[in-house]
Amino acid sequence: MTDQHLWAPWRHSYITSDEAPEPVSSGCFLCDYLQQPEDQDRCNLILSRGEHCVVLLNRYPYNNGHLLVAPLRHQSKLSGLTPDEHLECMNLLVQLSNIISEQMNADGFNIGLNVGKVAGAGLPAHLHWHLVPRWNGDNNFMSVTAGTKVISQSLDSLYELLSRNLSD
Repeated sequence: MTDQHLWAPWRHSYITSDEAPEPVSSGCFLCDYLQQPEDQDRCNLILSRGEHCVVLLNRYPYNNGHLLVAPLRHQSKLSGLTPDEHLECMNLLVQLSNIISEQMNADGFNIGLNVGKVAGAGLPAHLHWHLVPRWNGDNNFMSVTAGTKVISQSLDSLYELLSRNLSD
């Protein structure tokens, strides 16, 4: 059996740098988005705000349907989450994986949490889970020959599909 790798070489400069990749007013794009009025949620790709957690589309997806699930509260450590925050995040990951399986026919998922900058966290001060749908054969020739990952659905179209199903 051969291992397949999800390459993200553009992340190396972030991991080895002391600089944030994008300046944001609070230093945390999630907190900045959450401080904005809810009528800005679509622009910020926020699909859902729960009692303790938020769901948003990843603006730079590894695959079509790549979502982020995060606590509303700025927290960098798993041990700092309340039981309610932890439970809501986990329940959202289950709900979202079910929706994506049904609506997008995903064959599987990568679900991950990078805790700390050295672990690859692009936003090390605010925990967030990545939910990345996978399909049989989604490692195609484009990434090998052209260094390009094909994302076949627009963020607007994906937002429409998932927001309709999350509100049910």
